[in-house]
Amino acid sequence: MYTIIIIMILMRYKSFDLRNILIIIHNSNQNLNRQSCKLNVKRYHLMIGRFKFDNETFQGEVRKDRVVVNRGLYSDTFILEELEILPPTNPGKIICVGLNYTDHARELGMPLPKNPLIFLKPPSSTQSHNGMIEYPDQVRRLDYEGELAIIIGKKCRNVQSSIAGSVIMGYTCFNDITARDLQKVDGQWTRSKSFDTFAPIGPFITDPDLDVSDLFIRTRVNGELRQDSRTSKLIFNIPRLIEFISGIMTLEPGDVIATGTPPGVGELHVGDNVEVEIENIGVLKNRVIKARTL
Repeated sequence: MYTIIIIMILMRYKSFDLRNILIIIHNSNQNLNRQSCKLNVKRYHLMIGRFKFDNETFQGEVRKDRVVVNRGLYSDTFILEELEILPPTNPGKIICVGLNYTDHARELGMPLPKNPLIFLKPPSSTQSHNGMIEYPDQVRRLDYEGELAIIIGKKCRNVQSSIAGSVIMGYTCFNDITARDLQKVDGQWTRSKSFDTFAPIGPFITDPDLDVSDLFIRTRVNGELRQDSRTSKLIFNIPRLIEFISGIMTLEPGDVIATGTPPGVGELHVGDNVEVEIENIGVLKNRVIKARTL
């Protein structure tokens, strides 16, 4: 566009020749190439979140300490700290994967599973970044489990692993809070995983093109490192998980797949601050409080 305008100006004042035009086009293309490179780099740092301001809930792009909201013909910009951060997705279902890190299986002395071990958490269990994890009165042991979560971007079923990336909206941090004592008593996991606030997620969703094949994943409690592994130690990688799960159930936009936790799972107490950090994705922070009554 700019090239055409410059050439038109030169033609108007008859101060051009073919060589000048070629130089202009060459320099313009060089600038466009440099801008394209910059845009490609930026894509890997794209962060999308859900927010609340006054009585309005909206999605926006996080740019450092600002949030840009596309309104169609115009955009609004908010200061991040002035907004309430919501869970970055409103899932229809949360599918979790058990025993999916080689070092976690080794820690437990268990053989590697032949297929992914999956279970569900209800959407009502989600909690936001900086939200409170409630410690229920009936629970005697509460554990953290830091995980990488996949956010589904489109309705899909029977997705082949080779095209699994096409259905991913992005990635975020997840904490699979578990009532460990109830899990052992029940023998199955629904009750122990399903209390309100037992699925902290966020803070934001990253670009789907981010390479998550070898990122560090860490969990800290009160600043002390408790889990420290890498996503390269996943037993079943992300394309395999999507192929397996979509072969069982239809996945819909906003659904969450929590990919499993590394070794170092441990106990939480009322008053603890727990953080799940994943390289290039962010830090999910929550505090444990005594369960509130309505």
